Amino acid sequence: MAERRLGKYLTLEEFCTCTQTYQRFADQIEPFPKNLEETLPALEVLCQYIIDPVVDRFGRDRFLLTYGFCSVDLKRWLAQKDPVTGKKHGIATPSLDQHMAHEVNRHGRYYCDRLGAACDLIILDMPSDALVNWIVAQGLPFDSLYFYSPNRPIHISYGPQHKRDIWAFTEQGTPTRYRPDWS
Repeated sequence: MAERRLGKYLTLEEFCTCTQTYQRFADQIEPFPKNLEETLPALEVLCQYIIDPVVDRFGRDRFLLTYGFCSVDLKRWLAQKDPVTGKKHGIATPSLDQHMAHEVNRHGRYYCDRLGAACDLIILDMPSDALVNWIVAQGLPFDSLYFYSPNRPIHISYGPQHKRDIWAFTEQGTPTRYRPDWS
């Protein structure tokens, strides 16, 4: 299953094992989806409509996926605190961010009711605001896009709502509506 292609460029394994937390604790985290019937098609359309066009334009060598699919095991690890630093291993908001795609909890409910799928990515040697401007100008059919700063990855999702919401975040983490630079 891990060698399964999700689009022209990424395999399921790449999409599920790219996070730093997974790489640190790989022997303790099952990274793959369990609800294959619904989650795999969601990841495939994210690649088809968002990732593939980005890679087509900027090249595979400049494309870096920093966060793809979030499995139930990965979600648990992200919520845990490092025993040395006392900081959480990562940030996960499964009810909002679409990284868990169509995975369901033990009660049969989706972790994220918005459905779809999400990833965080960056184009090396390119400010992220320039990438956001390109995505918007191309009319890529994203659901939500989060811009954190010019030197950090963007978060982008593809889902049934196609909201095309763009949010920027202050240094304190407060979300604000983002207006791309059209000049």
